[in-house]
Parts: sequence; structure tokens; C-alpha cells
Amino acid sequence: MVEVLFGESEAGAMKAAKTDVFSKIVCLAFMLDIGNIKEPVDSEYRKDLIFSMLNRHPWGSDPDIDAELKEAGRFYVNELERLKKFWDEGESVRIWYSDSPYSLCGLYFVCGLLKDRDNPVSAVKLPEYEINSGGVTVLYQNWGEVCPEEFIEFLKYERLLTREDINIYGCFWNKLAEENAPLRTVINGRMISVNEDFYDFLIWKHLTCEPIKQARLIGDLLGSYQIGIFDWWYAGRIEKFIEQGKINIIKDSENKYARTIKKLI
Repeated sequence: MVEVLFGESEAGAMKAAKTDVFSKIVCLAFMLDIGNIKEPVDSEYRKDLIFSMLNRHPWGSDPDIDAELKEAGRFYVNELERLKKFWDEGESVRIWYSDSPYSLCGLYFVCGLLKDRDNPVSAVKLPEYEINSGGVTVLYQNWGEVCPEEFIEFLKYERLLTREDINIYGCFWNKLAEENAPLRTVINGRMISVNEDFYDFLIWKHLTCEPIKQARLIGDLLGSYQIGIFDWWYAGRIEKFIEQGKINIIKDSENKYARTIKKLI
């Protein structure tokens, strides 16, 4: 059984689970909710996009980190080749996904690749919440929030995907690729194509003319809206507004998350 996940942190967490159940883990963190998806995932375009997103980290300039991030896109391409090799060997596939845009896009993408194959395919969808052994309700956005030792408990949600399921999800992916919008998001459980500025109103809702640390602003956004958007997306949009003269830097810092910013009147 091959386990397929669509985020680095969630794949890492599953690898850390001390169980033989998850022996073959593939990470396809291509960020397919963002950018041109008519370009192949192994294209230089996708590799550059992944680097540009990951490079919005808060730690300032570090050549070693930058070099590692530049290899991320190539690593995921190699992971996809591993997955195809497993398919050719007749392995069954289990896809772990959630309603986070990057994850649902990943499900559709993989099903698009699997539509002409006979390998058994199942899926485990992350529930909106779980009540743990202590009776505490835990809310989830993505698999990256699940502790390594807890993954095995979610196998109760596994379901076999029929040929019809796989074909429909693959058609969803083809439709998204045809539309090829700058961004894809989930509304009422369905993936739709939207403009790049779709989430901008959330930034403007929280950013005022009062100075605020960028890290605090992004933290407020992540805490207020459980929509599967990562900090680096907000950081990139803030950077865009600074370039456009819509946001002013009051106190700069090499660590961009540490700088103080405010909305211009």
C-alpha cells in the first residue's frame, strides 16, 4: 500500500509514526491550488513557483536554506516518479486529503493520472473535527495538524474509490486545468477557479492605519479563518501591496515577518 499526501509537514508526520502500516509514503506537495496548471508538474515553471512560495519564509536570507528550498520542486517530481513505479508494480494507493485547496487539488490531480489504471485506490478524508480520548473536541484544517501516532486512528474513515469516483475527480481536474485560473479555492465543498486577489479582503479587514507587526497580522488571519491558506500566501500578497504603495513599512527588518507595517489612507 502506497500512502499519498500533499503537504511536506503531513508526510513528515506520517513518516514519524512508529508503525509498519505506513511503509511507502509519497509526498506530492506541488501546491496545485496556485498558478498555471496547464504547465506540467515537472516543468521549470512549477519548480520556480514552489521555490518562490517557500522562499517567503520569515528567517531572512540564508544561502543554505535557499539552496534546500530550490530543490523542493525536483524532490516532488522524484516522488511522483516513485509513485508511478509503485503503480507499475501493481501497488494499491491510499490518498490522504482534506478540504484544504492544495489537498483537494492533489486528489483530483492524482485521480486524473489513475483513470486508466486498474490499481485499487482508496481515500481517507480528514474530518472537520475529532473528539479525542480525553473528551476534547479537536478541529482540523489539514493533515499537518495530526500527530504522528494518531494517523492510524483515522483509517476508520478510509473508503474505496470506485472507477466512477476516479473518473469524476479526474474530470474535475481537467476542468480546472482548462480554466487555468491563478488560484483555486474550496467553496461549499467544491473546488472552483478564482482570481489571485480572492483572499485579499481578509487582509484589508484586519490591517488598519495603526502600525502592526507583520507576524501578528498573519497570525490573526490564520487564527480567524480556518480555510487552508498558509502564512506564505498572505506574506506574498502583503509584499505585493507594499510594491503597489498600498501598505507602508513603518519599521523594516531583514526578517520580513518582524517588520512593522500599516495600511495607507
